[in-house]
Amino acid sequence: MRILGLILIALLSLTSVTGTAHAATVKIVVNGKTITDYDINQRALFMRLERRGKSNADRRNLAEKELIDEALKLAEGRRLGFEANEKAVDKAYTGIAINAKLSVSKLNQILNTAGVQSKTVKDRLRAQFAWQAVVSNVLRQKVKISDLDLDLAAKEKLGETSSYDYMLTEIVFLSSAGGSVKSRTSQANQYRKNFNGCDSAVDLSLSYRDAAVRKLGRRHSTQLPDPVAAELAKLSVGGISKPRTVANGVQMLAICEKTAAEDLTFVKNELRNEVGSEKLESEANNYLEKLRKEASIERR
Repeated sequence: MRILGLILIALLSLTSVTGTAHAATVKIVVNGKTITDYDINQRALFMRLERRGKSNADRRNLAEKELIDEALKLAEGRRLGFEANEKAVDKAYTGIAINAKLSVSKLNQILNTAGVQSKTVKDRLRAQFAWQAVVSNVLRQKVKISDLDLDLAAKEKLGETSSYDYMLTEIVFLSSAGGSVKSRTSQANQYRKNFNGCDSAVDLSLSYRDAAVRKLGRRHSTQLPDPVAAELAKLSVGGISKPRTVANGVQMLAICEKTAAEDLTFVKNELRNEVGSEKLESEANNYLEKLRKEASIERR
């Protein structure tokens, strides 16, 4: 959920929304669970904060679909004994406020200013918790990934630039030392010109102001950004990459050891998580679609 974003939007760009009190009218019934026009309006306002939907009508349509799905998710969770823990819901809501450096009362105030009740956010959290329990306990066991498929996928992923293991040392010309990125890059290039292997990396850095040297240890090519992996693949042991700008300054990577990667364990583990997540998401979508087809959904 983009709740942190919606908080900032509410603070910076939304004016107070006032609503006229009226008796809620039932608009949709999902397996006996009622969804009122008030519920739909609240969710649509929430979506406005999230910058979802192109218009009010679009948001109401999206809100109806989302509320129907959440009713199905909650009912299925309840049927399987996975009811949302209210303490967990309250804790998650408090966590939203903490992450945004707000008190719960201030978060409530921001939402209220936009016409959204805290219950709307908690209802969504409650449905998410219930569905996570269903997916983890019922669907995860259906996701099977063969080692043969992973071996083939891992070998395909390893190309010319991603088939090496490295022992790397990082050299960073820190931006905290002052000076422009251009001047720090110029100093880094001078360091690179005089670089003579990892053993002398620290001694050489002493000639420069705020040049930090750190051993990164073993890294597989696939753990590096693609442009960096491509550059290092062309260098030999004792080589050093060109300077590139990073968050804390200008960085170079020196190759202390370089070997052809024969162990595909790391790549396979990465792929297992990636493929497993995709298959689990597909299983969850199919399961939800089945619930939709079997449900009694009455629109009024």
